[in-house]
Amino acid sequence: MIIAEAGVNHNGDIAMAKRLIEVAAEAGADMVKFQTFSADRLATGTAGKAEYQAQSTSASESQHAMLSRLELSAEMHAVLVEHCRQHGIAFFSTGFDVQSLDFLVGLGLDRIKIPSGEITNLPYLRHAGGLGKPLILSTGMASLGEIEGALAVFEAAGVTRDQVTVLHCNTEYPTPMSDVNLRAMQNIGKAFDVAVGYSDHTQGIEVAIAAVALGASVIEKHFTLDRSLPGPDHGASLEPDELKAMVRAIRNIEAAMGDGVKRASPSETKNKPIARKSLVANAPIRAGEKFTAENITAKRPGTGISPMRWDEVIGRMASRDFAADELISL
Repeated sequence: MIIAEAGVNHNGDIAMAKRLIEVAAEAGADMVKFQTFSADRLATGTAGKAEYQAQSTSASESQHAMLSRLELSAEMHAVLVEHCRQHGIAFFSTGFDVQSLDFLVGLGLDRIKIPSGEITNLPYLRHAGGLGKPLILSTGMASLGEIEGALAVFEAAGVTRDQVTVLHCNTEYPTPMSDVNLRAMQNIGKAFDVAVGYSDHTQGIEVAIAAVALGASVIEKHFTLDRSLPGPDHGASLEPDELKAMVRAIRNIEAAMGDGVKRASPSETKNKPIARKSLVANAPIRAGEKFTAENITAKRPGTGISPMRWDEVIGRMASRDFAADELISL
């Protein structure tokens, strides 16, 4: 499942948000995801900004003020849900507080996305687990112990582990390649027997593609209309053509993974007689003459006796004359 993360890259502009939906649909993503929050419930007036946020927004603006500019109203949500329906892509959003979760469930969301920052928020986790929906849990900044703690809260609320997908994640925007640690995604799956995925904040598309090859069942990736736009997340987001390229590459990797059974594929079966070899006469052989290592060899095409039967053939008598390069028959 590919989640195109619009996040707050709409900059509070409904027209831009609608265009993001169109871009995600055109790229072939399964869902386009926004963020649902109230600045008043999310941050205090004195809460600082992350380093990457401070670099891409006004230094004099508090986190609360920044978030206030990026809120989506209930009316805007309704417009976006309808726009998604019109363009054949699922609407999705991360709710950052209990009230936002309830609001999103009321909009008809069939699953809950839990952001990395809420993984240690017990009342929030308990409420999310009690909503009776499948859960997607991002784990940026988290340890295995903190993931285990969140899963325990979900289970106590009645959620089974087969209802949870845990996304490996790094919350630095952009994430340095040396900090990605994709193997951690696999270890999360082994440690907790859950489906895993990857929420990618690196620049480029290769890490998301690699995650799919390593077993991710969900990929989440930020995108924007233009990386040069002002705002906290644009700089670490894909532009429309890059999003299309990522989706196309992931679909190719999905198809390439196959079922794991090693056998000749339908497309290559026709090449067997061309590329494989048969036993042939290495020199003229007369009827009644023994086949030896000197008078037979293996050459293409592979339409005759397999060279794997070499030991069976050596020492037997030729039943007829064979010209040089003629396929041996018994």
